[in-house]
Amino acid sequence: MGRTVVVLGGGISGLAASYHLSRAPCPPKVVLVESSERLGGWIRSVRGPNGAIFELGPRGIRPAGALGARTLLLVSELGLDSEVLPVRGDHPAAQNRFLYVGGALHALPTGLRGLLRPSPPFSKPLFWAGLRELTKPRGKEPDETVHSFAQRRLGPEGFGHLVPSSEDPGVLGIVYDSVAFPEQDGSPPGLRVTVMLGGSWLQTLEASGCVLSQELFQQRAQEAAATQLGLKEMPSHCLVHLHKNCIPQYTLGHWQKLESARQFLTAHRLPLTLAGASYEGVAVNDCIESGRQAAVSVLGTEPNS
Repeated sequence: MGRTVVVLGGGISGLAASYHLSRAPCPPKVVLVESSERLGGWIRSVRGPNGAIFELGPRGIRPAGALGARTLLLVSELGLDSEVLPVRGDHPAAQNRFLYVGGALHALPTGLRGLLRPSPPFSKPLFWAGLRELTKPRGKEPDETVHSFAQRRLGPEGFGHLVPSSEDPGVLGIVYDSVAFPEQDGSPPGLRVTVMLGGSWLQTLEASGCVLSQELFQQRAQEAAATQLGLKEMPSHCLVHLHKNCIPQYTLGHWQKLESARQFLTAHRLPLTLAGASYEGVAVNDCIESGRQAAVSVLGTEPNS
């Protein structure tokens, strides 16, 4: 009787593990167990009433490096090449980045010329900050918080502008782009705005017992779009979704804990392999690779990919 492998969770990590297990020379029987009514985990696309597609989770992937190349290979193997919407490095969406500081939007510099001169809200050229970063010695501790790392490497000004404080307004980022609505093929494109909320603002609301309603999030998002982008007209369609605990927060000693868990599983010969965003990276590429590595561990060899 052949082997049976049970994959717990149908998010992108579980789906990647199942796929690579099925491509083994002598594949085991794979049983995928998912508690919800759909697959994909945090990745979810929905279509609005006017035909526009809204992403409720990750909006894209970065194809850089070895992990990015593996993801693109997986996309090709699944026959999804024609579905990819690439964003070139010279596209405005890739070049235009802004910081909202002191009640105003500030364009981050691009190109060498921009890096060599002061650009608000920074008082000094970012080139020198980058040079200092390269010459800064490594920390003495084996592990370090993001807060401590950023404060030590970026300096007081960079840290203050780039790292949210305990008094942040809750707006983690705003992304907007033009989108053509299929049901309107001769009309000009509309504007789709994604507002990401969270941080200490949300934590304070939860601690106070406030009801986290869709109306509350929609109002805060519309206020942010009006204040930061000048978009004061009421939107034609709103979609609000709360991702509770969607991004694992690695604490100090995470890697030691992870290694201890693996040693425990090995020492006790437990037929269990760990995969997912909770272990070695939270990005889509990390999760896909986590699933692939789990399949390799179970199979004892690389699958045919």
